[in-house]
Order: sequence, then C-alpha cells, then structure tokens
Amino acid sequence: MKDMIKMTDENQLKTFKSHEIVVSKAKGAYIWDINGKKYLDFYGGHAVALTGHCHPHVVKAIKKQVEKTIFYSTYLYSDIRAEALEKIVSVAPKNISKVFLCNSGTEANETAMKIARKFTGKKKIISMKNSFHGRTIGSLSATGIDHYRKQFKPLLSGYKFAKFGNIEDLNKVIDKETAGVILEPIQSMGGVVTGTEDYYKQLSEICEKNGCLLIFDEIQTGFGRTGKMFACEHWKIQPDLITFAKGVASGIPMGGVLVDEKIADTINYGEHGCTFGSGQIACASAKATIEVIQNEKLVENSSKMGRLIKKKLKDLEQIDEVKGLGLLLGLKMNVNVKESIKKGMRYGIIFGDSCDPEVGRLLPPLIINEKHVEEFHEGLKKVFGE
Repeated sequence: MKDMIKMTDENQLKTFKSHEIVVSKAKGAYIWDINGKKYLDFYGGHAVALTGHCHPHVVKAIKKQVEKTIFYSTYLYSDIRAEALEKIVSVAPKNISKVFLCNSGTEANETAMKIARKFTGKKKIISMKNSFHGRTIGSLSATGIDHYRKQFKPLLSGYKFAKFGNIEDLNKVIDKETAGVILEPIQSMGGVVTGTEDYYKQLSEICEKNGCLLIFDEIQTGFGRTGKMFACEHWKIQPDLITFAKGVASGIPMGGVLVDEKIADTINYGEHGCTFGSGQIACASAKATIEVIQNEKLVENSSKMGRLIKKKLKDLEQIDEVKGLGLLLGLKMNVNVKESIKKGMRYGIIFGDSCDPEVGRLLPPLIINEKHVEEFHEGLKKVFGE
C-alpha cells in the first residue's frame, strides 16, 4: 500500500490531502483496500456514489455504450444523449424545460451565473456566507468560505454576500441591479445548515420582486439525496436555474444546469459550450442512474434511512445533534471530528468532515438499508469508546 501512496505523491500535484487508504474495489455501500480490508462507505467519494458503487444496471449501461461509441461531441447528434436529456428533464421540477450538460459542478455554476447576467442584463451576483460553489474563478468568487478564496484574491467583481437563512441581511445587498441569487439549499461544506421554510419562500418572492434569477446549487442535494428528487421540492420552490453534478452519473463526470422555460427560449447558439459535456459514456451512465433511482425508489429510501440514522445516533453522547435532510446529514460532535474520522477508518467506517470543525458529514449511497445503518452505529460506538 505504501508503494501506491508514494507513487501517487511523487507524481500528483499536492492539492488534496488523502487518507492513507488505497481503494482496490468497490461494491454497493462498501469499498476494499488493496490489502483486502473492507470499509462501510458513508461518504460516497464526496457525495458521488448515489446508486452505490458499481451498481449492476449502471455498469451494464456503461459496458454496452463503450462498445458502441465512447465519445463524440455535440458537433453531431447522439441517440444516447437524446435519451439522457429526456430522462433528466422528466424528473426536474415542472417549470424546467431544458438542460445544459457539462463536466462538473463548478462549470454548471459558472454557466448559471452567465445565464443570469445575460438574461437580466445586470451584473451583480449575490451568494451566501459560508457557501461553497466551486474552485474555478467565477464559482470561487461566489464561494463564501474564505479558506478557499483568500490566496487567490483579487477575485471577480460584482459579487456580494448575505447571511444564509437571514432575509433581513439579504435585503441589505439585493437591489434592482442584481442579476441572480445563488445558494445551496443546504450548506453542506458549511456544516450542513438548512434554512426555515419561510426563508426559502421569502427568498423566492424577493428575487421576483427585484427582477433577478433564483439559482439553486443542487450539486450535492440533487437526484434524491435529501429525500426529494431536488431539495427545492421540500419548500415547493421553483428556482429559475438549478445546477447539478456529483452523483447524477454514478461516478462518471457530469454536471449541468436545469433551465426555466422562459429563460431557455432566450439562450442562443454559441453562448455556452463544453467539449466533453454530454459525452456518450456519461449520458449512458446518467440515464441508467436515474432509472435505478426511480425503479428502486431511492428517493423514498433516502428519506427513510435519514430518519433512521437520526433515531439510531440519539444514544451516542458524543453527538449533540444530527442535522440535515435525507442522506445529507451533519453530525455535530462534542469530540474532535477529524480524529473521529481517522479512528472510524481503523474500525472500517468512512465519513467526512466539513468546514465547521464541530460537524462531520454523512453522504452515503442512497441504496443503504437498516443493516448498513446498524453497522455504522456500531462502528461509531467503537470510535467513541476508545
């Protein structure tokens, strides 16, 4: 294992500090390292493994497609692209009529902000303090966690911040010159923070009043993660634009923007593009992923398992609160989070941290069941028992 770690560190740019586990294979809710040790994965590779690792239906779709066409750009039409686009739009909120496909969440957010500026003819973008929208320059300019921003300043102009969940603070910065308001419906990296139902409703009304677009960054919350297909459905909100990525293609890179009908009609050829966006392998995987979510009722399972996790972890005195919705959960701890994560790996369970030093995150596959929850609970008891 050390040889693989050394080989990686000698050749890969030092951008992300990895835990010293070398993944050899993965299946369902589990991964195995090269020594054969088994781990219960309640992090899902940054919320990506929506349908579990190597779901048979997704694997079959990828294998079938790779023998037909690996890639051709949007220079030409594609059968599997057409099917994937139709499938994605079919599960989107009713006001959505079109989708733009790209490779990642940060590309999706950059595209959404471009659309807002062009559609409104305005320049100002408002995002939330403690938010995370990506690492490319436009998305980074909208990111409200200074840890990611400070070494790259000055960033782009025209960006303002408001306190998440605070309408009064939003009213201080929003005006008739605002092109769009972008926010995560649940701030995941920020510590799994959710606003009130009234907040989201007032937010939508204020955007409409000021003639600006409401952009929901559902990169982590989309496609069933929170117990709804999209988190905006919890509060019956219809954003003008919804960005997505992470688990939409079960690990094959894909991002995108869902676009309201009135906006879609104003977008012209050449305004947006992405060479590898909507490639055939990604489209085959995305179509299969949504089929699994629908056929196996994973949206409902996410809600059910989220409630079970909250109930099971109540008896652990080291956890003060379990926050979040569905299977995007934050464990507010009164012990060291990073040390608990390291101990967890020793006991065969994997979960994540956040930018809040007191909050660990759970982002497991949506296919988990009661057995997995019990196993994770037992693993945490061992962690806290040291």
